[in-house]
Amino acid sequence: MKKSMKAILSASVAALCVFGVGFSASAYELNAEVKDVTPALREASTIGVWHHSNPDLQNLKNKDAILVMTFGTTFANTRAKTIDAVEAAIQKAHPDIPVFEAYTSHIIIDRVKAKEGIQKMTPEEAFSKLKAEGYTRVAVVSLDVIPGMEYSYDSIITKMQMSKFKELSLATPLMYFQGTEGEPDQVVDFLNAVKSQFPVMGKEDATLIMAHGTPHPGNAYYSVIQDRIEKLGMNNVFVYSVEGRPNLDDVIPKLKAKGFKNVTLMPIMMVAGDHANNDMAGDDPDSHKSILTKAGFKVNTYIHGLGENENVRALYIQRADEALAAFKK
Repeated sequence: MKKSMKAILSASVAALCVFGVGFSASAYELNAEVKDVTPALREASTIGVWHHSNPDLQNLKNKDAILVMTFGTTFANTRAKTIDAVEAAIQKAHPDIPVFEAYTSHIIIDRVKAKEGIQKMTPEEAFSKLKAEGYTRVAVVSLDVIPGMEYSYDSIITKMQMSKFKELSLATPLMYFQGTEGEPDQVVDFLNAVKSQFPVMGKEDATLIMAHGTPHPGNAYYSVIQDRIEKLGMNNVFVYSVEGRPNLDDVIPKLKAKGFKNVTLMPIMMVAGDHANNDMAGDDPDSHKSILTKAGFKVNTYIHGLGENENVRALYIQRADEALAAFKK
């Protein structure tokens, strides 16, 4: 079996080399034989932290900033405990580099303004501010959990700024690498971080961790999460999503088949906002708590966003570190 797997890997690497891409211990990189590296080929072979150096602005003095991009939330209490807490942790880790913030949801920006009188910046506004204040190198940190639709948006917005800054980098989201050859398994890292908030469970107890879900192919990360849950021996933990698969209907039969009677619902989202308070823990008949109660389970809820977890905040500090490390010295 091992010989077969090595043969498959060798064939895969050989196939990549045909297209001018080779495999290194840390990422995919262009084959040295490729002399004419097109922008499309370079972009397609970029894995992990994205980085761009503008040759036209190399004479500018280095002035660094960190820009945190988040979808945002209208729930002020969870915002302070999660988004603000992560940003404060990143700032503490890098006291000499100012941390700025941008909300990617224009709807959230408008609602926060109307409700609290607080004006949050869009990514475009944040980049314009940084440019006006003379920052030449910007490390972007996304508070997304997986590389789904929101992370794609962060990536596109960042790449649209390439002509304006000496250097730009974009960190990977909370989970990105999955333990392929030479890479860390950040899904396992995430689970080891988040398990600190799991309740003590007996043989009839289960914990359901609720993700957002997305029509983006990144939704497949939830299957990887469940696979790693099982490999770590967490046989009473299940992942499901609000707007993707697996959903609650996929999980309930598994709970019944294994004889679980008590269920704790827990979001794995940056904030404990509308999805956690209403879709998951609300009293409406279609809430997850109500559905599970009607199905015969005793249900507890844990309404805290990932940003409240110190171990998760440490992972986001790592992402900021990696984005800054991409800059030329």
